[in-house]
Amino acid sequence: MSDPVIFYNGPVYTLDPAHPRAQAVAIRDGRIIAVGSEGKVRAAVTGRAEGVNLNGRTLIPALTDAHVHLIAHALARRNVRLDDVATLDEALQRIGAAAERLPDGAWVQGRGWDHSRWGRWPTAADLDAVIGDRPAYFSRKDGHSAWVSSAALRLAGITAETPDPVGGAIQRERGEPTGILLETAIDLIRHHIPEPGQEERLAAVCEAIAEAHSYGMVGMHLPASMTPGDGQMTLADLQTLRERGHLHLRCLVYLGLDGLDAALSLGLHSGLGDRWIRIGGIKMFADGSLGSQTAEMLAPYEGSSNRGIAVLPYDELRNAVRRSIHGGLAVMVHAIGDAANRKVLDAIEAAAPGASSLLIPNRIEHCQVLHPDDLPRFARLGVIASMQPIHCTADMEMADVLWGKRCAHAYAWRSFLDAGVTLAFGSDAPVESLNPWLGVHAAVTRQRSDSTPDGGWYAEQCLTVDEALRGFCHGCAVAAGAVGEQGLIAPGMLADLAVLSADPFKIDPSALPTIHAEMTFLEGNVVWER
Repeated sequence: MSDPVIFYNGPVYTLDPAHPRAQAVAIRDGRIIAVGSEGKVRAAVTGRAEGVNLNGRTLIPALTDAHVHLIAHALARRNVRLDDVATLDEALQRIGAAAERLPDGAWVQGRGWDHSRWGRWPTAADLDAVIGDRPAYFSRKDGHSAWVSSAALRLAGITAETPDPVGGAIQRERGEPTGILLETAIDLIRHHIPEPGQEERLAAVCEAIAEAHSYGMVGMHLPASMTPGDGQMTLADLQTLRERGHLHLRCLVYLGLDGLDAALSLGLHSGLGDRWIRIGGIKMFADGSLGSQTAEMLAPYEGSSNRGIAVLPYDELRNAVRRSIHGGLAVMVHAIGDAANRKVLDAIEAAAPGASSLLIPNRIEHCQVLHPDDLPRFARLGVIASMQPIHCTADMEMADVLWGKRCAHAYAWRSFLDAGVTLAFGSDAPVESLNPWLGVHAAVTRQRSDSTPDGGWYAEQCLTVDEALRGFCHGCAVAAGAVGEQGLIAPGMLADLAVLSADPFKIDPSALPTIHAEMTFLEGNVVWER
Protein backbone atom coordinates (compact mmCIF):
# COMPACT_ATOMS: atom_id res chain seq x y z
CA MET A 1 0.00 0.00 0.00
CA SER A 2 1.19 3.51 -0.79
CA ASP A 3 1.34 6.29 1.77
CA PRO A 4 -1.89 8.25 2.11
CA VAL A 5 -2.22 11.82 0.85
CA ILE A 6 -4.24 14.48 2.67
CA PHE A 7 -5.74 17.52 0.94
CA TYR A 8 -6.26 20.36 3.41
CA ASN A 9 -6.52 24.14 3.86
CA GLY A 10 -9.19 24.82 1.25
CA PRO A 11 -12.93 24.42 0.74
CA VAL A 12 -14.02 20.93 -0.32
CA TYR A 13 -17.33 20.58 -2.17
CA THR A 14 -18.22 16.89 -2.18
CA LEU A 15 -21.47 17.13 -4.24
CA ASP A 16 -22.78 14.55 -1.75
CA PRO A 17 -26.15 15.89 -0.50
CA ALA A 18 -25.65 14.12 2.85
CA HIS A 19 -22.28 15.84 3.50
CA PRO A 20 -21.88 18.68 0.99
CA ARG A 21 -18.88 20.46 2.58
CA ALA A 22 -15.63 19.30 4.15
CA GLN A 23 -12.28 20.70 5.25
CA ALA A 24 -10.02 17.83 4.23
CA VAL A 25 -9.84 14.63 2.16
CA ALA A 26 -7.48 11.67 2.48
CA ILE A 27 -6.71 9.25 -0.34
CA ARG A 28 -4.70 6.03 -0.63
CA ASP A 29 -4.08 3.68 -3.55
CA GLY A 30 -6.37 5.63 -5.85
CA ARG A 31 -9.35 5.70 -3.47
CA ILE A 32 -10.79 8.22 -1.04
CA ILE A 33 -10.45 6.89 2.50
CA ALA A 34 -11.65 9.82 4.67
CA VAL A 35 -13.63 13.06 4.28
CA GLY A 36 -14.52 15.64 6.92
CA SER A 37 -12.86 18.11 9.24
CA GLU A 38 -9.09 18.28 9.07
CA GLY A 39 -8.81 16.82 12.56
CA LYS A 40 -11.14 13.93 11.77
CA VAL A 41 -9.32 13.12 8.53
CA ARG A 42 -5.86 13.22 10.12
CA ALA A 43 -7.09 11.01 12.95
CA ALA A 44 -8.40 8.49 10.43
CA VAL A 45 -5.01 8.18 8.73
CA THR A 46 -2.44 6.02 10.45
CA GLY A 47 1.28 6.26 9.87
CA ARG A 48 3.12 8.62 7.53
CA ALA A 49 1.02 10.80 5.21
CA GLU A 50 1.90 13.28 2.48
CA GLY A 51 0.05 16.58 2.35
CA VAL A 52 -1.34 18.73 -0.46
CA ASN A 53 -1.84 22.25 0.87
CA LEU A 54 -4.69 23.73 -1.15
CA ASN A 55 -3.71 27.24 -0.02
CA GLY A 56 -7.36 28.25 -0.05
CA ARG A 57 -8.11 26.74 -3.45
CA THR A 58 -11.29 24.73 -4.06
CA LEU A 59 -11.42 20.94 -4.35
CA ILE A 60 -14.29 19.19 -6.20
CA PRO A 61 -14.81 15.79 -7.84
CA ALA A 62 -13.22 15.66 -11.28
CA LEU A 63 -15.67 16.30 -14.10
CA THR A 64 -16.97 14.04 -16.86
CA ASP A 65 -18.35 15.11 -20.25
CA ALA A 66 -21.40 13.00 -21.10
CA HIS A 67 -21.25 13.61 -24.86
CA VAL A 68 -17.99 14.04 -26.81
CA HIS A 69 -17.08 13.00 -30.32
CA LEU A 70 -13.48 12.53 -29.26
CA ILE A 71 -11.75 11.76 -32.54
CA ALA A 72 -13.71 14.42 -34.42
CA HIS A 73 -12.91 16.95 -31.70
CA ALA A 74 -9.25 15.98 -31.64
CA LEU A 75 -8.86 16.31 -35.41
CA ALA A 76 -10.99 19.47 -35.57
CA ARG A 77 -8.45 21.18 -33.31
CA ARG A 78 -6.04 20.85 -36.27
CA ASN A 79 -8.45 21.93 -39.05
CA VAL A 80 -10.07 25.26 -39.99
CA ARG A 81 -12.30 26.41 -37.13
CA LEU A 82 -15.23 28.65 -37.99
CA ASP A 83 -16.95 28.70 -34.59
CA ASP A 84 -16.17 32.35 -33.91
CA VAL A 85 -16.75 33.69 -37.42
CA ALA A 86 -19.49 36.32 -37.57
CA THR A 87 -19.71 36.85 -41.36
CA LEU A 88 -19.48 34.74 -44.49
CA ASP A 89 -16.74 37.01 -45.88
CA GLU A 90 -14.61 36.42 -42.79
CA ALA A 91 -15.14 32.67 -43.10
CA LEU A 92 -14.08 32.71 -46.74
CA GLN A 93 -10.95 34.70 -45.92
CA ARG A 94 -9.97 32.16 -43.27
CA ILE A 95 -10.67 29.24 -45.62
CA GLY A 96 -8.73 30.81 -48.48
CA ALA A 97 -5.71 31.42 -46.24
CA ALA A 98 -5.79 27.80 -45.04
CA ALA A 99 -6.02 26.49 -48.61
CA GLU A 100 -2.88 28.36 -49.60
CA ARG A 101 -0.90 26.41 -46.98
CA LEU A 102 -1.99 23.01 -48.30
CA PRO A 103 -0.34 20.93 -51.05
CA ASP A 104 -2.00 20.74 -54.45
CA GLY A 105 -5.05 18.51 -54.51
CA ALA A 106 -5.42 18.30 -50.73
CA TRP A 107 -8.90 18.60 -49.25
CA VAL A 108 -9.66 21.79 -47.34
CA GLN A 109 -11.55 20.77 -44.21
CA GLY A 110 -13.06 22.39 -41.15
CA ARG A 111 -16.19 22.84 -39.10
CA GLY A 112 -18.15 25.20 -36.89
CA TRP A 113 -19.97 27.49 -39.34
CA ASP A 114 -23.40 28.85 -38.47
CA HIS A 115 -25.35 30.27 -41.38
CA SER A 116 -27.92 31.80 -39.03
CA ARG A 117 -25.28 34.44 -38.22
CA TRP A 118 -24.57 35.12 -41.89
CA GLY A 119 -28.07 35.84 -43.18
CA ARG A 120 -28.08 33.02 -45.73
CA TRP A 121 -26.82 29.53 -46.47
CA PRO A 122 -23.32 29.42 -48.00
CA THR A 123 -22.81 27.78 -51.40
CA ALA A 124 -20.26 25.79 -53.37
CA ALA A 125 -19.74 28.87 -55.53
CA ASP A 126 -18.68 30.83 -52.44
CA LEU A 127 -15.99 28.24 -51.72
CA ASP A 128 -14.89 27.98 -55.35
CA ALA A 129 -14.19 31.71 -55.40
CA VAL A 130 -11.48 31.43 -52.72
CA ILE A 131 -10.06 27.89 -53.13
CA GLY A 132 -10.43 27.31 -56.87
CA ASP A 133 -10.88 23.73 -58.02
CA ARG A 134 -10.02 22.09 -54.68
CA PRO A 135 -12.32 19.65 -52.93
CA ALA A 136 -13.56 21.10 -49.64
CA TYR A 137 -15.77 19.90 -46.80
CA PHE A 138 -16.97 22.02 -43.88
CA SER A 139 -19.33 20.60 -41.28
CA ARG A 140 -21.90 22.94 -39.77
CA LYS A 141 -21.48 23.48 -36.01
CA ASP A 142 -24.20 20.90 -35.27
CA GLY A 143 -22.72 18.26 -37.59
CA HIS A 144 -26.04 17.83 -39.41
CA SER A 145 -25.21 19.89 -42.52
CA ALA A 146 -22.14 20.01 -44.72
CA TRP A 147 -20.91 22.80 -47.00
CA VAL A 148 -18.85 21.49 -49.91
CA SER A 149 -17.15 22.82 -52.99
CA SER A 150 -17.99 22.09 -56.63
CA ALA A 151 -14.94 19.83 -56.90
CA ALA A 152 -16.24 17.78 -53.97
CA LEU A 153 -19.68 17.50 -55.61
CA ARG A 154 -18.02 16.23 -58.81
CA LEU A 155 -15.92 13.66 -56.94
CA ALA A 156 -19.06 12.31 -55.31
CA GLY A 157 -21.04 12.36 -58.56
CA ILE A 158 -23.73 14.59 -57.10
CA THR A 159 -25.76 16.24 -59.85
CA ALA A 160 -29.26 17.53 -60.45
CA GLU A 161 -30.31 13.93 -61.13
CA THR A 162 -29.03 12.57 -57.80
CA PRO A 163 -32.01 11.66 -55.61
CA ASP A 164 -32.24 12.64 -51.96
CA PRO A 165 -31.24 9.67 -49.77
CA VAL A 166 -33.61 8.34 -47.12
CA GLY A 167 -33.25 10.49 -44.01
CA GLY A 168 -31.40 13.29 -45.80
CA ALA A 169 -31.61 16.01 -48.45
CA ILE A 170 -29.48 17.74 -51.08
CA GLN A 171 -30.19 21.46 -50.99
CA ARG A 172 -30.99 22.69 -54.50
CA GLU A 173 -31.62 25.92 -56.38
CA ARG A 174 -33.41 25.69 -59.72
CA GLY A 175 -32.82 21.95 -59.48
CA GLU A 176 -29.03 22.17 -59.14
CA PRO A 177 -27.12 21.22 -55.94
CA THR A 178 -26.08 24.35 -54.03
CA GLY A 179 -23.26 22.74 -52.05
CA ILE A 180 -25.27 22.10 -48.87
CA LEU A 181 -25.99 18.51 -47.81
CA LEU A 182 -28.34 17.64 -44.96
CA GLU A 183 -28.28 14.61 -42.63
CA THR A 184 -27.66 11.29 -44.42
CA ALA A 185 -26.88 13.11 -47.69
CA ILE A 186 -23.56 14.03 -46.07
CA ASP A 187 -22.48 10.39 -46.50
CA LEU A 188 -22.49 10.90 -50.28
CA ILE A 189 -19.40 13.06 -49.82
CA ARG A 190 -17.89 11.74 -46.62
CA HIS A 191 -16.47 8.46 -47.92
CA HIS A 192 -14.53 10.35 -50.62
CA ILE A 193 -12.52 12.28 -48.02
CA PRO A 194 -9.13 10.71 -47.22
CA GLU A 195 -9.10 9.35 -43.68
CA PRO A 196 -6.24 10.33 -41.34
CA GLY A 197 -4.02 7.43 -40.31
CA GLN A 198 -4.19 5.92 -36.85
CA GLU A 199 -0.98 7.53 -35.61
CA GLU A 200 -2.29 10.96 -36.59
CA ARG A 201 -5.54 10.24 -34.78
CA LEU A 202 -3.80 8.97 -31.65
CA ALA A 203 -1.52 12.00 -31.41
CA ALA A 204 -4.52 14.31 -31.78
CA VAL A 205 -6.52 12.38 -29.16
CA CYS A 206 -3.67 12.64 -26.64
CA GLU A 207 -3.66 16.41 -27.13
CA ALA A 208 -7.42 16.51 -26.61
CA ILE A 209 -7.15 14.47 -23.40
CA ALA A 210 -4.60 16.96 -22.07
CA GLU A 211 -7.06 19.74 -22.90
CA ALA A 212 -9.74 17.92 -20.88
CA HIS A 213 -7.39 17.60 -17.89
CA SER A 214 -6.79 21.36 -17.98
CA TYR A 215 -10.48 21.86 -17.17
CA GLY A 216 -10.49 19.31 -14.33
CA MET A 217 -12.06 16.59 -16.51
CA VAL A 218 -11.04 12.92 -16.42
CA GLY A 219 -13.98 11.13 -18.06
CA MET A 220 -15.93 11.15 -21.32
CA HIS A 221 -18.94 9.36 -22.76
CA LEU A 222 -18.21 8.75 -26.41
CA PRO A 223 -21.17 8.28 -28.79
CA ALA A 224 -20.67 7.13 -32.35
CA SER A 225 -21.34 9.84 -34.90
CA MET A 226 -23.32 9.47 -38.13
CA THR A 227 -20.09 8.44 -39.88
CA PRO A 228 -20.21 4.67 -40.50
CA GLY A 229 -17.59 2.81 -38.46
CA ASP A 230 -16.93 5.73 -36.12
CA GLY A 231 -17.82 3.79 -32.97
CA GLN A 232 -15.63 0.83 -33.86
CA MET A 233 -12.70 3.11 -34.78
CA THR A 234 -13.02 5.02 -31.51
CA LEU A 235 -13.02 1.79 -29.51
CA ALA A 236 -9.99 0.45 -31.39
CA ASP A 237 -8.01 3.68 -30.92
CA LEU A 238 -8.78 3.81 -27.20
CA GLN A 239 -7.60 0.23 -26.80
CA THR A 240 -4.35 1.07 -28.59
CA LEU A 241 -3.77 4.05 -26.28
CA ARG A 242 -4.52 1.82 -23.29
CA GLU A 243 -2.04 -0.80 -24.47
CA ARG A 244 0.62 1.90 -24.85
CA GLY A 245 -0.07 3.31 -21.38
CA HIS A 246 -1.33 6.64 -22.76
CA LEU A 247 -5.04 6.47 -21.90
CA HIS A 248 -5.45 8.78 -18.91
CA LEU A 249 -9.22 9.03 -19.29
CA ARG A 250 -12.33 7.10 -18.26
CA CYS A 251 -14.24 6.21 -21.41
CA LEU A 252 -17.81 4.97 -21.89
CA VAL A 253 -18.05 3.96 -25.55
CA TYR A 254 -21.20 3.64 -27.66
CA LEU A 255 -21.10 1.77 -30.95
CA GLY A 256 -23.16 3.02 -33.87
CA LEU A 257 -26.28 1.37 -35.21
CA ASP A 258 -24.08 -0.05 -37.98
CA GLY A 259 -22.35 -2.12 -35.29
CA LEU A 260 -25.51 -3.56 -33.72
CA ASP A 261 -25.54 -6.87 -35.63
CA ALA A 262 -21.89 -7.55 -34.83
CA ALA A 263 -22.35 -6.63 -31.17
CA LEU A 264 -25.35 -8.95 -30.84
CA SER A 265 -23.58 -11.82 -32.59
CA LEU A 266 -20.62 -11.46 -30.21
CA GLY A 267 -22.92 -11.31 -27.20
CA LEU A 268 -21.65 -7.92 -26.05
CA HIS A 269 -23.58 -6.38 -23.16
CA SER A 270 -23.60 -2.87 -21.78
CA GLY A 271 -21.12 -2.56 -18.93
CA LEU A 272 -18.49 -4.87 -20.41
CA GLY A 273 -15.01 -3.55 -19.64
CA ASP A 274 -13.39 -1.80 -16.72
CA ARG A 275 -13.20 1.70 -15.32
CA TRP A 276 -11.02 2.87 -18.24
CA ILE A 277 -12.95 1.53 -21.22
CA ARG A 278 -16.55 0.27 -20.92
CA ILE A 279 -19.19 -0.54 -23.49
CA GLY A 280 -22.15 1.78 -23.03
CA GLY A 281 -24.46 0.41 -25.71
CA ILE A 282 -25.74 1.43 -29.13
CA LYS A 283 -26.04 5.00 -30.44
CA MET A 284 -28.67 5.85 -33.03
CA PHE A 285 -30.25 8.98 -34.52
CA ALA A 286 -33.97 9.74 -34.46
CA ASP A 287 -33.79 13.20 -36.10
CA GLY A 288 -31.52 16.06 -37.12
CA SER A 289 -30.84 19.44 -35.54
CA LEU A 290 -32.40 22.82 -34.83
CA GLY A 291 -29.89 24.83 -36.86
CA SER A 292 -30.33 22.69 -39.95
CA GLN A 293 -34.12 22.72 -39.37
CA THR A 294 -34.11 18.92 -39.46
CA ALA A 295 -35.07 18.27 -35.81
CA GLU A 296 -38.40 16.43 -36.06
CA MET A 297 -41.29 18.46 -34.63
CA LEU A 298 -44.89 17.69 -33.73
CA ALA A 299 -45.96 20.97 -35.38
CA PRO A 300 -44.17 22.82 -38.21
CA TYR A 301 -41.36 25.27 -37.64
CA GLU A 302 -42.61 28.83 -37.23
CA GLY A 303 -43.70 30.34 -40.53
CA SER A 304 -43.27 27.16 -42.57
CA SER A 305 -44.75 23.74 -43.27
CA ASN A 306 -41.46 21.98 -42.44
CA ARG A 307 -41.58 19.49 -39.55
CA GLY A 308 -37.95 18.31 -39.86
CA ILE A 309 -36.57 14.90 -40.81
CA ALA A 310 -36.98 11.48 -39.21
CA VAL A 311 -33.48 10.10 -39.77
CA LEU A 312 -34.84 6.67 -38.84
CA PRO A 313 -38.43 5.86 -39.81
CA TYR A 314 -40.34 4.95 -36.66
CA ASP A 315 -40.72 1.24 -37.47
CA GLU A 316 -36.94 0.97 -37.95
CA LEU A 317 -36.28 2.97 -34.77
CA ARG A 318 -38.63 0.82 -32.71
CA ASN A 319 -37.12 -2.40 -34.07
CA ALA A 320 -33.54 -1.23 -33.45
CA VAL A 321 -34.34 -0.14 -29.90
CA ARG A 322 -36.06 -3.46 -29.16
CA ARG A 323 -33.22 -5.55 -30.59
CA SER A 324 -30.63 -3.58 -28.64
CA ILE A 325 -32.39 -3.67 -25.29
CA HIS A 326 -33.41 -7.33 -25.56
CA GLY A 327 -29.82 -8.12 -26.56
CA GLY A 328 -28.46 -6.58 -23.36
CA LEU A 329 -27.36 -3.30 -24.93
CA ALA A 330 -28.63 0.04 -23.66
CA VAL A 331 -29.62 2.63 -26.23
CA MET A 332 -28.38 6.18 -26.59
CA VAL A 333 -30.65 7.97 -29.03
CA HIS A 334 -30.12 11.42 -30.53
CA ALA A 335 -33.44 13.29 -30.36
CA ILE A 336 -33.80 17.07 -30.48
CA GLY A 337 -37.35 17.82 -31.63
CA ASP A 338 -40.46 17.11 -29.57
CA ALA A 339 -41.72 14.56 -32.10
CA ALA A 340 -38.41 12.70 -32.11
CA ASN A 341 -38.27 12.61 -28.31
CA ARG A 342 -41.80 11.23 -28.14
CA LYS A 343 -40.99 8.51 -30.66
CA VAL A 344 -37.86 7.47 -28.77
CA LEU A 345 -39.74 7.28 -25.46
CA ASP A 346 -42.46 5.27 -27.19
CA ALA A 347 -39.84 2.87 -28.59
CA ILE A 348 -38.12 2.40 -25.22
CA GLU A 349 -41.46 1.82 -23.50
CA ALA A 350 -42.50 -0.70 -26.15
CA ALA A 351 -39.23 -2.61 -25.69
CA ALA A 352 -39.57 -2.92 -21.91
CA PRO A 353 -41.82 -6.02 -21.68
CA GLY A 354 -39.69 -9.14 -21.52
CA ALA A 355 -36.35 -7.28 -21.44
CA SER A 356 -33.73 -8.05 -18.80
CA SER A 357 -32.39 -5.25 -16.62
CA LEU A 358 -29.40 -3.37 -18.02
CA LEU A 359 -26.20 -2.41 -16.19
CA ILE A 360 -26.19 0.91 -18.08
CA PRO A 361 -29.44 2.95 -18.30
CA ASN A 362 -31.03 3.97 -21.57
CA ARG A 363 -30.65 7.63 -22.46
CA ILE A 364 -31.76 10.30 -24.90
CA GLU A 365 -29.19 12.76 -26.20
CA HIS A 366 -29.97 16.49 -26.34
CA CYS A 367 -33.71 16.46 -25.41
CA GLN A 368 -33.81 20.07 -26.54
CA VAL A 369 -37.56 20.62 -26.80
CA LEU A 370 -40.33 18.40 -25.43
CA HIS A 371 -44.07 18.39 -25.23
CA PRO A 372 -44.89 18.81 -21.51
CA ASP A 373 -46.75 15.47 -21.48
CA ASP A 374 -43.56 13.61 -22.35
CA LEU A 375 -41.21 15.11 -19.76
CA PRO A 376 -42.27 12.94 -16.76
CA ARG A 377 -41.95 9.80 -18.90
CA PHE A 378 -38.15 10.02 -18.59
CA ALA A 379 -38.27 9.30 -14.85
CA ARG A 380 -40.98 6.66 -15.18
CA LEU A 381 -38.96 4.78 -17.81
CA GLY A 382 -35.59 5.36 -16.11
CA VAL A 383 -34.24 7.24 -19.11
CA ILE A 384 -31.29 9.61 -18.62
CA ALA A 385 -31.64 13.11 -20.09
CA SER A 386 -28.18 13.69 -21.56
CA MET A 387 -28.03 17.40 -22.30
CA GLN A 388 -25.49 20.07 -23.25
CA PRO A 389 -26.20 23.38 -21.48
CA ILE A 390 -24.04 25.37 -23.90
CA HIS A 391 -26.48 24.48 -26.72
CA CYS A 392 -29.12 26.55 -24.95
CA THR A 393 -27.20 29.81 -24.97
CA ALA A 394 -25.64 29.18 -28.38
CA ASP A 395 -29.00 28.51 -30.04
CA MET A 396 -31.55 30.57 -28.08
CA GLU A 397 -32.07 33.29 -30.70
CA MET A 398 -32.53 30.70 -33.44
CA ALA A 399 -34.86 28.72 -31.17
CA ASP A 400 -37.01 31.80 -30.65
CA VAL A 401 -37.34 32.25 -34.40
CA LEU A 402 -37.94 28.59 -35.33
CA TRP A 403 -39.82 27.25 -32.27
CA GLY A 404 -41.60 30.34 -30.95
CA LYS A 405 -43.65 29.72 -27.80
CA ARG A 406 -42.45 26.11 -27.67
CA CYS A 407 -39.20 27.50 -26.22
CA ALA A 408 -40.93 27.58 -22.83
CA HIS A 409 -40.31 23.81 -22.85
CA ALA A 410 -36.84 23.94 -24.40
CA TYR A 411 -33.60 23.03 -22.58
CA ALA A 412 -35.87 22.46 -19.58
CA TRP A 413 -33.30 21.44 -16.96
CA ARG A 414 -35.29 22.66 -13.93
CA SER A 415 -38.41 20.89 -15.14
CA PHE A 416 -36.45 17.67 -15.62
CA LEU A 417 -34.99 17.80 -12.11
CA ASP A 418 -38.36 18.65 -10.57
CA ALA A 419 -39.77 15.56 -12.33
CA GLY A 420 -37.08 13.34 -10.79
CA VAL A 421 -35.10 12.88 -14.02
CA THR A 422 -31.32 12.34 -13.92
CA LEU A 423 -29.41 14.95 -15.92
CA ALA A 424 -26.03 14.05 -17.41
CA PHE A 425 -24.27 17.10 -18.83
CA GLY A 426 -21.74 17.37 -21.64
CA SER A 427 -20.52 19.59 -24.47
CA ASP A 428 -21.14 17.75 -27.76
CA ALA A 429 -17.59 18.76 -28.74
CA PRO A 430 -16.59 19.58 -31.43
CA VAL A 431 -20.07 21.09 -31.97
CA GLU A 432 -19.32 23.33 -28.99
CA SER A 433 -16.22 23.91 -26.86
CA LEU A 434 -15.04 21.00 -24.69
CA ASN A 435 -14.67 23.45 -21.77
CA PRO A 436 -17.24 22.31 -19.16
CA TRP A 437 -17.14 25.64 -17.33
CA LEU A 438 -18.92 27.23 -20.28
CA GLY A 439 -21.64 24.64 -19.73
CA VAL A 440 -21.80 25.28 -15.98
CA HIS A 441 -22.18 29.00 -16.70
CA ALA A 442 -24.95 28.35 -19.25
CA ALA A 443 -26.83 26.07 -16.84
CA VAL A 444 -26.65 28.56 -13.97
CA THR A 445 -27.35 31.80 -15.88
CA ARG A 446 -28.92 30.86 -19.26
CA GLN A 447 -26.88 33.78 -20.55
CA ARG A 448 -24.00 34.20 -22.97
CA SER A 449 -20.59 35.39 -21.82
CA ASP A 450 -21.68 39.00 -22.45
CA SER A 451 -24.49 38.54 -19.87
CA THR A 452 -27.24 38.58 -22.49
CA PRO A 453 -30.15 38.31 -22.33
CA ASP A 454 -30.72 40.29 -19.16
CA GLY A 455 -31.91 37.99 -16.40
CA GLY A 456 -31.41 34.86 -18.53
CA TRP A 457 -33.40 33.16 -21.31
CA TYR A 458 -36.45 31.50 -19.73
CA ALA A 459 -34.69 31.95 -16.41
CA GLU A 460 -37.16 29.72 -14.56
CA GLN A 461 -35.15 26.80 -15.96
CA CYS A 462 -31.83 27.94 -14.39
CA LEU A 463 -29.96 25.59 -12.05
CA THR A 464 -27.84 26.21 -8.98
CA VAL A 465 -24.07 25.76 -9.17
CA ASP A 466 -24.41 22.55 -7.15
CA GLU A 467 -27.03 21.16 -9.56
CA ALA A 468 -24.99 22.10 -12.61
CA LEU A 469 -21.84 20.46 -11.24
CA ARG A 470 -23.78 17.34 -10.28
CA GLY A 471 -24.80 17.14 -13.94
CA PHE A 472 -21.13 16.95 -14.91
CA CYS A 473 -20.25 14.58 -12.05
CA HIS A 474 -22.90 12.46 -10.32
CA GLY A 475 -25.31 12.48 -13.28
CA CYS A 476 -22.56 11.17 -15.55
CA ALA A 477 -21.78 8.45 -13.01
CA VAL A 478 -25.44 7.38 -12.98
CA ALA A 479 -25.45 7.30 -16.78
CA ALA A 480 -22.31 5.12 -16.75
CA GLY A 481 -23.56 2.72 -14.10
CA ALA A 482 -20.72 3.88 -11.84
CA VAL A 483 -22.47 5.55 -8.89
CA GLY A 484 -20.47 3.50 -6.40
CA GLU A 485 -17.14 4.78 -7.67
CA GLN A 486 -17.48 8.14 -9.41
CA GLY A 487 -19.13 11.54 -9.19
CA LEU A 488 -18.80 12.37 -5.47
CA ILE A 489 -16.12 12.94 -2.86
CA ALA A 490 -16.90 10.22 -0.32
CA PRO A 491 -15.05 7.30 1.29
CA GLY A 492 -14.61 4.42 -1.14
CA MET A 493 -14.91 6.55 -4.25
CA LEU A 494 -12.13 6.76 -6.82
CA ALA A 495 -9.71 9.62 -6.10
CA ASP A 496 -10.62 11.62 -9.23
CA LEU A 497 -10.29 15.21 -8.04
CA ALA A 498 -9.86 18.73 -9.39
CA VAL A 499 -8.22 21.68 -7.65
CA LEU A 500 -9.76 24.83 -9.13
CA SER A 501 -8.50 28.32 -9.84
CA ALA A 502 -11.58 29.87 -8.21
CA ASP A 503 -14.50 28.85 -6.01
CA PRO A 504 -17.52 28.33 -8.32
CA PHE A 505 -19.89 28.67 -5.35
CA LYS A 506 -18.57 32.10 -4.35
CA ILE A 507 -17.52 33.94 -7.50
CA ASP A 508 -19.99 36.00 -9.51
CA PRO A 509 -21.77 33.59 -11.90
CA SER A 510 -20.62 35.69 -14.86
CA ALA A 511 -17.04 34.61 -14.04
CA LEU A 512 -17.74 30.85 -14.16
CA PRO A 513 -16.30 30.51 -17.71
CA THR A 514 -12.91 31.73 -16.44
CA ILE A 515 -12.42 28.77 -14.07
CA HIS A 516 -9.76 26.21 -14.90
CA ALA A 517 -7.98 23.43 -13.08
CA GLU A 518 -4.82 24.15 -11.12
CA MET A 519 -4.33 20.41 -10.58
CA THR A 520 -6.24 17.36 -11.82
CA PHE A 521 -5.94 13.94 -10.17
CA LEU A 522 -6.91 10.61 -11.73
CA GLU A 523 -6.98 7.82 -9.13
CA GLY A 524 -4.73 9.97 -6.98
CA ASN A 525 -2.14 10.58 -9.69
CA VAL A 526 -1.48 14.08 -10.98
CA VAL A 527 -2.38 14.22 -14.69
CA TRP A 528 -2.47 18.02 -14.93
CA GLU A 529 -0.71 20.80 -13.07
CA ARG A 530 -0.79 24.38 -14.22
